[in-house]
Amino acid sequence: MLFAIICTDRPGALEIRKATREKHLAFLETYKKAIQFAGPQLDVSGNPCGSLVLLDVPDRAAAEGFAAADPYAEVNLFESVIVRPLRTVFRDGALVE
Repeated sequence: MLFAIICTDRPGALEIRKATREKHLAFLETYKKAIQFAGPQLDVSGNPCGSLVLLDVPDRAAAEGFAAADPYAEVNLFESVIVRPLRTVFRDGALVE
């Protein structure tokens, strides 16, 4: 099942994000088969201010476990984390519904 994990950084937490980035990337590497997309959300200045991950896992519990185990979550980078199921309608230039 596909889930969107939408994270918003706490205000003023850019240095925490930078200091934890390598651990975060290593964590993502362990989920590379399940990750459909992952990347930072950017503020108006082009600085990271959150994260977006599209994750294909068996159920909500697995998606929530992924979100909780992220090193960014462990250092309290996020102000909010939303885990929401998705249904694919359009992918790679084609309707897939």
